[in-house]
Amino acid sequence: MKHTLSVLVEDEAGVLTRIAGLFARRGFNIESLAVGPAEQNGISRITMVVPGDDRVIEQLTKQLYKLVNVLKVQDITETPCVERELMLLKVNATSSTRSEIVELAQIFRARVVDVAEDSLTLEVVGDPGKMVAIVQVLQKFGLREVARTGKIALTRESGVNTELLKSLEAAKV
Repeated sequence: MKHTLSVLVEDEAGVLTRIAGLFARRGFNIESLAVGPAEQNGISRITMVVPGDDRVIEQLTKQLYKLVNVLKVQDITETPCVERELMLLKVNATSSTRSEIVELAQIFRARVVDVAEDSLTLEVVGDPGKMVAIVQVLQKFGLREVARTGKIALTRESGVNTELLKSLEAAKV
């Protein structure tokens, strides 16, 4: 199972290297990693997606807390969250396929950010499932390049679990 960890750290040189080293020494993979300033000066939030069972994640959490600059570690996998990712896609586009690609982009609320004679570059923001879906739909045109930021997430103060709401809505259909 994939777990999403939210880690608050002191914003100092070498913190990310020590965290990556901890994972490497124990043979764990980080599937997605996003780092940026948090709500407080001098603090950064690291959001990472890590494969493993609950026992492995608990062990990693304990190891992370042993690192000097780590302030807080949360496994937010089962917590109601707002999750987003940013992706740029460069797609082959001929004069005959350009309008179809633009229509598909509009369905996914993607923006065209660059137009060339034989390609379009799209910007897509959304949850990780949306990223997978648009890649699948545009695959038939030929993808030249893909760049993804990795998942960022914040817990929902409202406590509303959108995944639960989606599953209830799907059950009605």
